[in-house]
Amino acid sequence: MNDITLEQARAAVAEAVKKAVQLDTKMDIAIVDAGANLKAFARMDGAWLGSIDIAQRKARTARLFDMNTGAIGQLSQPGGPLYGIEHSNGGLISFPGGIPILNSSGAVIGAIGVSGSTVENDHAVAEAGAAAVK
Repeated sequence: MNDITLEQARAAVAEAVKKAVQLDTKMDIAIVDAGANLKAFARMDGAWLGSIDIAQRKARTARLFDMNTGAIGQLSQPGGPLYGIEHSNGGLISFPGGIPILNSSGAVIGAIGVSGSTVENDHAVAEAGAAAVK
């Protein structure tokens, strides 16, 4: 199994923090490995305490289903094919801010989850972190 290295996880966190600073927001940033286990985490000074769990669950959700959490949110609306999925697996997050992390070959090696601002900012920060790994 391909797995994110600690060096790659730290690079993802660093780029995510850099993007959060550019957006003038404070974030909690979680990186999970290919098995959805926490690999790296950063809580920016002043970031919401409640977002710690959300960031970790976003990363875990993105890895368990190998898709952006925002896409899961679209599919989990009432009447959708994944309606109620957020109640599975010990609780998932189905709004933007979680993104699978791919290696240079396109294999999923982990995921990033970001929480602490608007879902648009969460997603943008997660994208920046994920892009740092390629």
